[in-house]
Formats: sequence, C-alpha cells, structure tokens
Amino acid sequence: MPLFSVTKDKLGPVAQTNFDSEKALQRLIETNLGAVFSCRFVASEHPTGAQHSGRIDTLALSEDNNPVVIEYKKVESSDLINQSLFYLSWIHDHRGDFEIAAQKALGAKVDVDWSDVRVICIAPNYRRYDLHAVRVMGANLELWTYRLFANGNLYLEEVFQKSEGAVEAAGVAKSPVMVSAGKKAALTRATGSYTFEQHLVDVPADVRELAVATNDFVTGLDPSIEVVPKKFYVAYKTSQNLVCMVVQKKRLFLYLKLDPKKVQGPNGISRDVSDVGHSGTGDLEVTVSAIQHLDSAKPFIEAAYQQVGG
Repeated sequence: MPLFSVTKDKLGPVAQTNFDSEKALQRLIETNLGAVFSCRFVASEHPTGAQHSGRIDTLALSEDNNPVVIEYKKVESSDLINQSLFYLSWIHDHRGDFEIAAQKALGAKVDVDWSDVRVICIAPNYRRYDLHAVRVMGANLELWTYRLFANGNLYLEEVFQKSEGAVEAAGVAKSPVMVSAGKKAALTRATGSYTFEQHLVDVPADVRELAVATNDFVTGLDPSIEVVPKKFYVAYKTSQNLVCMVVQKKRLFLYLKLDPKKVQGPNGISRDVSDVGHSGTGDLEVTVSAIQHLDSAKPFIEAAYQQVGG
C-alpha cells in the first residue's frame, strides 16, 4: 500500500517505517481509542491471574458498551492470534473482573453489554495460514494491519471481519485445540446475536421497505461496512459506528456520527440529540417516514461515513 506526497503536479513516494517498540504502538492506540475505534479506555496490561499468567494489552468498552480486547504485534506473528483466542475465552470466564475494571475506569454506573465481545488484533501482516485458520474456526476476531510512514501518517486496514464466519475446508486436518477454541468462539457469538430481519418483524410494509432501502444504501457505500444488529437498533460500522437505525411502526430513526453543532441535518426531519437519551450512537437524529426523507438523509449518511474515516 504505497503512499505518495503531492507537491503541485509531482508525486513523491513516502517511505515506510515502524514503531520502536510494541509499547509505542500500544500507547498511540490507547491514547486515541475514541478516534480510531470509538472506544473508552478501561485498562492497560491487565493481568489474567496466577493460573493464566498473562496480561491483556488493552481493555476497553465500545460505543455499544461491549467489552473490547486489543492485542498488538510490531512484527508478523502467529502468537498474536493464539493469545487473542486465549483472552477471548478468558474474558467470558471472568466477566466480573472486567466489570470491576470498567467501573473503576469509567464510573460505577457503567453498563456492560455482553451480547458481543470485540477482540481486535493489530499487526503489520498476518500469515495466510493464520487467516485461513481464523476463517475455519469462525473465531470472533477482527484482524487489522497497520503501516507507519516516515511523514508521520498511520494507515489502518481491517483484513478480516468476525462476521465473515467460518469457512469449511475439506480435507484439512484440524487441531482438536483449535477446533475447540473455534467452537467456543462461534457459540459465544451465536448466543448473543441479533439479526436485521428481527427488527422488521410486525413492521408495516412501507416502513420495512424504507429500512431495506436504508440498509442497501449504507452497505453500498463501502464493502467494508459491517451490519451489526443489536437488541434495540442496527449499527453500521467500519472501525466505529457511522449510523444506527431504529425501526419503529411508523418511521425510522437514523442516528448519524456527526456533530449537530457543526452540521445542520436535513430541514424539518433532523435534530440535535447529544443531550437526549436514545438508542444507538450518533448525535444527529434524522426521522425517515417516506422515501424522500431517505433521499434527503443520504448526503449526511455519506458525510458520516467520511467522518469516521471511510
């Protein structure tokens, strides 16, 4: 992924470099968790106890109040995926420990949603065998690559989404340990999942058509946009939510990741909800009860996509 600087009509290649240490990469991400992954910092180097004898690089809480585990490597390494699978299992077996850490960092009233757990791996590269193993297991992991450039730019790209699910590989001998870990990860994901279709149950046909049209428009902006149905809303995200959709009997509510104090939404159907309780994330609310409302909202949905780094 080459990067070029532009000087008038001349392109100059920008050299790649790397962090001096994994800790430097970790500190940078932890300091910018909100900007990169829209998460709140919980703990660094969190111990997993004498029995497990490990330390989780970063614990955080997502904008959807889901637990987040982040692990880092500054070189290509299979250990990163193995450690992440281990910590995924650990956090489900130690929910109380995580909730105590979250309350200590974010306040006693913090609400942890265990319907999903984000496990994020960040490394410069992954071996193709490791990518294949994660797909076969259906492991609940997000694999991100990074490039640091000599001009100070950092590029992050998600190369595997947990929603891709398992891929059956005929004739491949599978390690019992890996199969067991994969089954546990898949079970964890299935027991807490919701579907887009569940949000359309008992909804009038016209509103259902609006929801489908909204879904098609948002996902059509970029193949990397992930649809993440929650209990009360449907989130659309890349590294963080760009819009959340709440389906009601007579209308849709869209909550966009835009600052309503800087961006005025479509006239007559939008408002600032930064100080108003609502489902989903995003401070600019747009009410959609007709197809023309969706048309008016589209430029603002695109703006939210650009805002979160699409």
